[in-house]
Amino acid sequence: MTTSVSIAGSTGSIGRQTLEVIAAESERFSVVALGAHTSLEVLVDQALRWRPAVVAVADRSLAPELRERVPEGTEVVAGPDALASIASVGDVCVNGVVGFAGLGVTLAALESGTRLALANKESLIAAGPVVRRVRRQAGAGELVPVDSEHCALHQCLRAQHPGGLGGDWVSRIVLTASGGPFRGRSKADLADVTVADALAHPTWSMGPKITVDSSTLMNKGLEVIEAHELFDLPYQRIEVVVHPQSIVHSMVEFTDGATIAQLSLPDMRLPIAYALAYPARVATPFGRIDWSALARLDFEPPDHNAFPCLGLAYEAGRAGETVPAWLNAANEVAVTAFLDGEIAWITIPDVLTEVLSRHDGGTADSVEAVIEADRTARGVARTVIAERFTP
Repeated sequence: MTTSVSIAGSTGSIGRQTLEVIAAESERFSVVALGAHTSLEVLVDQALRWRPAVVAVADRSLAPELRERVPEGTEVVAGPDALASIASVGDVCVNGVVGFAGLGVTLAALESGTRLALANKESLIAAGPVVRRVRRQAGAGELVPVDSEHCALHQCLRAQHPGGLGGDWVSRIVLTASGGPFRGRSKADLADVTVADALAHPTWSMGPKITVDSSTLMNKGLEVIEAHELFDLPYQRIEVVVHPQSIVHSMVEFTDGATIAQLSLPDMRLPIAYALAYPARVATPFGRIDWSALARLDFEPPDHNAFPCLGLAYEAGRAGETVPAWLNAANEVAVTAFLDGEIAWITIPDVLTEVLSRHDGGTADSVEAVIEADRTARGVARTVIAERFTP
């Protein structure tokens, strides 16, 4: 019996790699639903290749053409809620949507009891209290993280607890960071970096938004907040260490001094396969290490002066409520402005600092409150950029 998989964000990096995993394990997994925001051509090609029962597109205007081009018998759903609607179609839902837009998929999968393979960290960060309540409901779907670091932590914690959760026997968890393309540079060295510089990641192949986040260490800061939400550990027991080889994906130190780490070559197909097959494992050796060729593993502390976004994330996480939502929204706006050439890379943390200083004190007591916080913070971020940072 195969495991049926729905993929929200199927045309993006995570979605495409999920399909590679399924192709490698075709007797084990099948594709039942695919969904994207606007990438019509890729979505059509995927539908023709995989012949899912349902194809979803968030841009309603693309629905007529999509219906004409997908295989006969494939249902097409369209509109703002289309991606969330496919979350409960299969046995497993992969949420590979980029940014806050993935929140609806996360909630729909959990509420339906479907296993959620979560690659969309922003929905958990921005709506942590809301998602936390849904996860605690009877019959809620199981959440298995796909981010390489959190998948690594899940595996390490699973060595002591079958559910991959934290506990009193955990001294701390350590998230590893590659350091991005600017590791070792001082703040002064970073004044004139270009978009091309920021997108030149040394070890991972990712989309532009996540790659820029990696260059500022905001990606790691968001992962700190996500780790707090996933594993229910306080921030003082969550640490970050720079590991440029990206072989050790994260570690758990236990109270007796033992440390368990998960190691593999940097290949996102491994955590995707782990989430699809959980609690079993696939037979395809994604990320297998040639130990005779692995020369060294290096670790160093992050440079908070050159990369202040990491500290901002810790501050936002400790503040809680809608502050992480404001941070996430402001960061999405700032990164887009940088990619569009409107602001310099070095000013991204300055934008975030100014936006957070204007936080309205809102609480994250409902989905509507989180959506409003996201909307408000984006408006504040655009105002801040226009008033203070646009040349």
